[in-house]
Amino acid sequence: MDTRSPTADWSLFTRALVPTGELFLFSARVLRMLFRPPFQWREFFDQSWFVARVSLLPTVLITVPFGAVLSLQVGSLFNQLGAQSFTGAAAVLGIVQQAAPVATVTIVSGAAGSAVAADLGARKIREELDAMEVLGISAIQRLVVPRVLAMALVAMLLNGVASGVGVAGAYGFNVLAQGGSPGAYLNAFTALAQLPDLYIGELKALVFGLVAGMVAAQRGVTAKGGPRGVGDAVNQSVIVAFALLFVVNTVMTAIYYQIVPPKGL
Repeated sequence: MDTRSPTADWSLFTRALVPTGELFLFSARVLRMLFRPPFQWREFFDQSWFVARVSLLPTVLITVPFGAVLSLQVGSLFNQLGAQSFTGAAAVLGIVQQAAPVATVTIVSGAAGSAVAADLGARKIREELDAMEVLGISAIQRLVVPRVLAMALVAMLLNGVASGVGVAGAYGFNVLAQGGSPGAYLNAFTALAQLPDLYIGELKALVFGLVAGMVAAQRGVTAKGGPRGVGDAVNQSVIVAFALLFVVNTVMTAIYYQIVPPKGL
């Protein structure tokens, strides 16, 4: 017999919703501060360089295996179906639309996002953020907005690099390792790919970067409990960001295919 009361179940449900509501409220404050002068250009450029520096090489290294594995899987399947000539189109579209944005922002969120959460969390437990508010300086405008925008901008730029590296890796793997035809690979790509496929990849990277930045900053500025609380905030920022990224990716992909029909042969 279940002895739990309806009140207890409702309490568990509301406790689960509280962090979600706090994240939405925090995101609304950050978005409102985006358009309020003065903008912290120096902080923005410093953070952009930091995010690019810690994310560029891992993004390139992780995208090459992504492209190779995708080309291997698609090539093996299409060989069984007798449609090997379409391997290039499927592999390239998968990299540009899905693999490159997800791989890029996974690295940005894991490397740069954890650093942002740790930095803001350390400032929080040292009461630097409270001191700024007492002096009339908005911590969100001064510290959070430049970091969020830096992560979004660098994610979008790195996505272009990751797309190129992934496509080149898939092409090389298909031609050299699987014995595919270079001409058939390129012809299939040009026949089925279209420019909006690149646009949606860049838009995904931009939105993913914003989401990862919001989560990292929100967990950082709400850290409590000393150094252990900072560590917990970093772990939570990575986990929550990864979960939200896949949800947002699913929604954006579904909307994209409703708006832009696939290109036919």
